Amino acid sequence: MGVMGYISGGRLRRGVALSVAGLVAAPALVLGTGTAAQAASCTTSTGPHQKQVEKFLKRPVDGKQSAADCKAIQKFQKAHGITPTIGYAGPLTWRTMNTMNAQKAAGKNPNKAGKCPTNKGRIACVDLTRQLSWIQDGKKLKYGPVPVRTGRDGAETRTGAKKIYWRSIKHWSTIYKVWMPHSQFFDGGQAFHSVTKSMYNPPGSGGCVNMRPADAKAYWKLLKNGDDVYVYGRKPGT
Repeated sequence: MGVMGYISGGRLRRGVALSVAGLVAAPALVLGTGTAAQAASCTTSTGPHQKQVEKFLKRPVDGKQSAADCKAIQKFQKAHGITPTIGYAGPLTWRTMNTMNAQKAAGKNPNKAGKCPTNKGRIACVDLTRQLSWIQDGKKLKYGPVPVRTGRDGAETRTGAKKIYWRSIKHWSTIYKVWMPHSQFFDGGQAFHSVTKSMYNPPGSGGCVNMRPADAKAYWKLLKNGDDVYVYGRKPGT
């Protein structure tokens, strides 16, 4: 979720709500005969990332759109809120898959490049480029890495060294009337907190680090006020 308003000690902090819309350009649909509703359901057009998408989905890699390819791509798009959901192998669909590939490649050594400080003791690391977060003690991995959903273009999660300064286990945004469970604020109105949507739902949050409920709960148990947070990299598409 995005940067939200909250009340702490009588002060109201305001920010920017998340946008839940994500669009990707696609060609006009031409399926020959059929109704307009049928035409809107799937595209016969081959996308610019057809081969990469086919490989990711374990489809026959021939670079040509088929009805089965379209259905597989549509299923992926629907699962992650990618619109238009027409089975087109476009830039946003492939960018999402490529991020997933990078996350998988991180394995259990997300800080292999040493970009997150190892001299701070317990620290929550956020890699915007791979949309990953984890908690480490020195060089020892304590939790994760897990996928996260960070700030969209124009409302990016701010980079740099931070500290958790306020926590609210059942946080309610007084501005947008939205629950933000297990909120841990670390930079202005930006916080770790749980959401129920896909971590890959475009275009991203309004600045917060969105997490799956189980991961946000684990972060709540492992972190406390004063603990370090380090954010680095750049989210794809920003």
